[in-house]
Amino acid sequence: MTQVVIPDKLFFTISETSKLTGIMPYVLRYWESEFNVLKPDKTTGGQRRYRKKDIELLLKIKELLYVQGYTIAGAKRHLKKEKKVVEEVAVANVIGLKNELREMLKIIEHKEK
Repeated sequence: MTQVVIPDKLFFTISETSKLTGIMPYVLRYWESEFNVLKPDKTTGGQRRYRKKDIELLLKIKELLYVQGYTIAGAKRHLKKEKKVVEEVAVANVIGLKNELREMLKIIEHKEK
């Protein structure tokens, strides 16, 4: 799949998002109803405002469905599993950082004596 360059903007309209991703607006709206992780902000008038992270997620979903051949249910499971792995790595990193900080604190306390 070709690499998409996402402009440096805060928000994108549904038409801009459609052009960037190559996904029709009606498909974007449908995917919002199917993938609970996909929740673009909405203006008071109800217009969708996609962020860069939303576009990256849309491109990931597109890859799973159109290139890798996942079903919608399979893509949901894949994204959920991927999220769980990322969370586990983040927790491990925080635990490691916490242990390093404790060691530093011991060194500092030892030097103060």
